[in-house]
Amino acid sequence: MILWIAVAIGLLLKIVSVYFLGTASLFWKKPAPIPRGKSGTRFAVIAAARNEEAVIGKFVESLQAQDYPKELFDIYVAPNQCSDRTEERARAAGARIIHCPGHIRCKGDALHEVFRQLMERDYDAFCVFDADNEADPQFLSRMNDAFLAGARVAKGRQEAKNPEDSWVAACYAIYFDFFRYFFNGPRAAWGLSAKLVGTGFAVHRDILEKMGGWNTVTIAEDAEFSAQCAAMGERIWWVEEAVTYDEQPTSFRVSLIQRKRWCSGIMQVAKKRMRALAGAWNAGSWPYVLDFMMFLAAPFAQALSVVPLGLTLLAAAAGEPGTMDALRLLPLYLPISYAAATALAWGMQKAKGGTISPGMWKGIFGFAFFMAAWIPLQIYSLCRETKKWEEIRHVGRSLPNSAA
Repeated sequence: MILWIAVAIGLLLKIVSVYFLGTASLFWKKPAPIPRGKSGTRFAVIAAARNEEAVIGKFVESLQAQDYPKELFDIYVAPNQCSDRTEERARAAGARIIHCPGHIRCKGDALHEVFRQLMERDYDAFCVFDADNEADPQFLSRMNDAFLAGARVAKGRQEAKNPEDSWVAACYAIYFDFFRYFFNGPRAAWGLSAKLVGTGFAVHRDILEKMGGWNTVTIAEDAEFSAQCAAMGERIWWVEEAVTYDEQPTSFRVSLIQRKRWCSGIMQVAKKRMRALAGAWNAGSWPYVLDFMMFLAAPFAQALSVVPLGLTLLAAAAGEPGTMDALRLLPLYLPISYAAATALAWGMQKAKGGTISPGMWKGIFGFAFFMAAWIPLQIYSLCRETKKWEEIRHVGRSLPNSAA
């Protein structure tokens, strides 16, 4: 009986995996190109910053180097709870400063204040970045194209700025490739929303007016905003040619802290928004609602994936017939999983072309460990919610020559 319960729970949890495998099935199909348009969208470019003096200057300089009319965009930095010279460095580099009064717990609080002020000004759209980013010179031009083509929310492609610094940073680079090839690209082909991480995205003022401004309360402001878009039936466009470069942690310990916050934040969003999403199910919004509900269910499914194994071990201890045959396959699971993850990482690097560098080889061989770490992080987050935003210190890496 225990073994059958384990099988039933395992099959139920696999629904999420089967769904994502199905949506990824169009990984081979390139997204349709977005037609080039005449520059016309007036952008406010925004970065909330807490103790980012090492990187904020390069961020502002990368935006000033945009191949887009200078009169059509302004750069804003919102320092909050800084104990360093972030504001002075940003101002010296040419950014405008927005102060955030009151207690700022997380990035979402800062964005609420930023949008409260900027919505009173004459901008058509707003681009949100992290302070450690550098933007490709074509970023604003490609976002302009997307808005002219009909987008109201758009997400650009994210690349690691420092993949050669450590195997952990290289794994982040491969992780971003995974979402490019198996999540965002196929979703564009299906007409679904891209994954809106909290940097390198743009939103039209029409959407913010409908929402009454930026109103997120969780530590995963990007996922919460995505949930709001899904409930409105608003698709998040994937703009592959709008590229941002993001400095990644080099320490596995720091990576765990960062990803624990991501896990807990998405679970917070699920608890807060799942009921509203279910209530928003209608003819116009159901594809986006279903897709995002599955996205929010994924961390819980991953955290609970250890339950069938635990029940199988319990069944074996109770002497239920058939359990030992199942457990004999367990020693094969780990090497097969490692080989599959390593082959996938290698294949994605080969798909990008060129020679694989020594640093990226370290990431390829470490990718399975990087991905396996999500399971204990999801379990921890399920049991203990992370409520405090913890800053990740950046050192100001330069872009690799191939990306500059």
